[in-house]
Amino acid sequence: MQQFSKLILILAAMFCLLPSYAAINGNIKYTIPIEYSALNENELSAKADSYYNTILNTNKTKLDEDFTSALNLYSILSNKNPENIEYTLRLGKLYDILGKDRYAKSNYCKAIGINTAAPEPYFYMGEFYYKRQNYRRALKYYKEAANRGYSNHPATVLKLKEIYLKLGDKEGLKSI
Repeated sequence: MQQFSKLILILAAMFCLLPSYAAINGNIKYTIPIEYSALNENELSAKADSYYNTILNTNKTKLDEDFTSALNLYSILSNKNPENIEYTLRLGKLYDILGKDRYAKSNYCKAIGINTAAPEPYFYMGEFYYKRQNYRRALKYYKEAANRGYSNHPATVLKLKEIYLKLGDKEGLKSI
């Protein structure tokens, strides 16, 4: 009888804690409608840019109030204006700084999908792989950025040279 009571107690605890566990792990999806047309994009963008610049200028690497605010605002902005790749790229950069690789890469890929002709998403994807020392993949994306307009972009040229040197590719180095 005592074992049965323990089992009932355990099942009751699981039943009570299951919704909390699901909410914490993101398994519960809430649909709260947001009227994006009522939001002022310029005002939100200015606030988000302020938080973003604070994060970059202070070399923050941990989630804090500035990160949370910037992530929230850029998420709202990218939902309000899904064609603006700047918002998606900044989300990717913030997640990259935090070490959230899956989210960073996802946002960079989303930006590439928004505008395949723009060089910036390819450059940032190259930065993503370069940071992780995956030089062959980084090279692929830096070359794509160069082909799409970043051929004279100083950071792209520098990274291409560095990668060719790291890979020992003298022919590639001559092609820059």
